[in-house]
Amino acid sequence: MCDTFVVMGARSADGSVLFGKNSDREPNEAQALEIHPAADHAAGSRLKCTYIEIPQVAHTHAVLLSRPFWMWGAEMGANEHGVVIGNEAVFTRIPYQKEAALTGMDLLRLGLERGATAAEALRVITGLLAEFGQGGNCGLTHGFYYHNSFLLADPSEAWVLETAGPHWAARRVEGFYAISNRLTIGSEFDQASDDLVKTAVEKKWCRGREDFDFARCYSDFLYTRMSAAADRRACNTALAAEQRGGVTPAGAIAMLRAHGVEGTAQYRPDAALTGSQVCMHAGFGPVRGSQSVGSLVAHLAPDRHTYWASATAAPCTSVFKPVWIDSGLPDGEPPLTARFDSACRWWRHEQLHRMVIQDLPARLNIFADHRDAMEGRFAQSAGVVGADLEERRELTAACFAEADRAEADWLKRVDGLASAVGVRFYYRSAWRGWNRAAHLPD
Repeated sequence: MCDTFVVMGARSADGSVLFGKNSDREPNEAQALEIHPAADHAAGSRLKCTYIEIPQVAHTHAVLLSRPFWMWGAEMGANEHGVVIGNEAVFTRIPYQKEAALTGMDLLRLGLERGATAAEALRVITGLLAEFGQGGNCGLTHGFYYHNSFLLADPSEAWVLETAGPHWAARRVEGFYAISNRLTIGSEFDQASDDLVKTAVEKKWCRGREDFDFARCYSDFLYTRMSAAADRRACNTALAAEQRGGVTPAGAIAMLRAHGVEGTAQYRPDAALTGSQVCMHAGFGPVRGSQSVGSLVAHLAPDRHTYWASATAAPCTSVFKPVWIDSGLPDGEPPLTARFDSACRWWRHEQLHRMVIQDLPARLNIFADHRDAMEGRFAQSAGVVGADLEERRELTAACFAEADRAEADWLKRVDGLASAVGVRFYYRSAWRGWNRAAHLPD
């Protein structure tokens, strides 16, 4: 489960394009933030994706990726030309391919590596979908099969692309658009696979083009409804509309932190067996098994593309740090796995996150102001930093280091606090299981 949105220049505060996404996956499914440089490849080269090999292209663009540690593909990312893409699991009436194929995450990364504009990345993805299909298990500890939707943007345009097996429809975005775990394109679209309407007619989902609606014809009702995608999409749409002066990068980050339109003060992640929020926290039950494990905001100004990355799970307990593709990330860490490793930022932060959610509103309130003030200073520095690569590299490293120190301090302040509320036993039980599986220290 995930949430992705794009704000075009007419709806942003400074006329730039803004993009945001939370990647929601299993609680122990650590997500790596990494940069891969541009590269040239020999003729006849092959590329190993998550499950299958495909022909490599002559040149691939430099990319910033937020990637589940065990996959080749990515949940979200950007390339050196300012193309950004996020994907969503969607549930349709077309059977899922369980055999090896390209995953939605593979298609996303391939679009970034091979597309210099959002429109070109759209052509890359739909071409690969037609040639190799989409499929394979996308779950870490259990079988999870789905189709994919994508939001693609660059500094001048954006597209929403939604698929159902080999079938797809795409629509150019105007103003604002949000996607979640459901099909959203109806009867109006700008591009589509050749057999989109014909297939729906043959299956008696509609009579013809005059009454064809992609979402209505192709959606699976049960899984689409159980994902609570409509509520999360409506939340992001409402929060964007509330920013009267236009959406800012800080406003986009706040949207990713949303625990419903009523706010964090009224939210208890242990209180329900169903439902989910944009800032998602896992819980007990078959439809509460995901949490936001990575977050990214892109600020695509005409003169510079700045990315704000959490590099950790749970945007509400995370600090967003500035990143530029050409100036790189701080020095590397050990490879992430599903097991706790104190040398890895993602896992160090999980100690804080998993303490906070035992009494979310009260414990988050301990450091939320500090978090916001720190991000405000980071934004001010990022806004005036020069074009020099080393200067931006040093700023990114300094912001990551300061955020690490702050989170360690917040952990000390939260550690040992008695919960002001009685946490539901089934919620405690679910998290004990995840903590035990990850070998997380008490």
